[in-house]
Amino acid sequence: MSEPTEKPQRLRVVVADDQAAVREPLAAVLGLSEDIDVVAAAADGSEVLTAVASGLVNVVLMDLRMPVMDGIEATRRLGEEHPEVAVVVLTTFADDESILGALSAGARGYLTKNAGRQDIIRAIRAAAAGQSVLDREVQDRLLATVRTKAPVVGQALPEDLTPREREVLTLIGRGLPNRGIAEKLFISEATVKTHINNLFAKAGIRDRADAVRRAIEAGLT
Repeated sequence: MSEPTEKPQRLRVVVADDQAAVREPLAAVLGLSEDIDVVAAAADGSEVLTAVASGLVNVVLMDLRMPVMDGIEATRRLGEEHPEVAVVVLTTFADDESILGALSAGARGYLTKNAGRQDIIRAIRAAAAGQSVLDREVQDRLLATVRTKAPVVGQALPEDLTPREREVLTLIGRGLPNRGIAEKLFISEATVKTHINNLFAKAGIRDRADAVRRAIEAGLT
């Protein structure tokens, strides 16, 4: 007799967008996923904070341009009041100010509204697991911005980084997602995640955006 298949842990998600025509269909589509429960839909940042305060939430899918309280301020407030809640930005805007503002406020992922349903679901799952996911367009803009503003070239990395961890950091700096790194190095995504966790801990790297900066400053890209 085979063992029963363990059901995936369900993630409790808040969808925030000021346009009901976007917010409601998105919530409905995400709710079809086997491991996502959309527990609230919010029209602005203040409603996000209320929804999070009223019950356990794992991830907020956050628009940026909203009335009353915008997505960047709401992300910052969540980081202060509910640091266990991950934020994935889903927005029309991919300008430097929006990207850097959201990531600096603590967003763990950043997607544009060109992202498909599966891309959004993957980003939600990754954020809940403590990982960062950036849209390719966002990665490219971030790389260009950091390369322009990087103040220190050749900055030393910790001596105890392994050669493989340096390779992983180099590929993060080039904008590759975990899957791309795995394919490039002929290793599994799970192994990539392990290397990233070790790398971040050793080098004091906060998130993927910070990793890109450190790779560029260290002259790896």
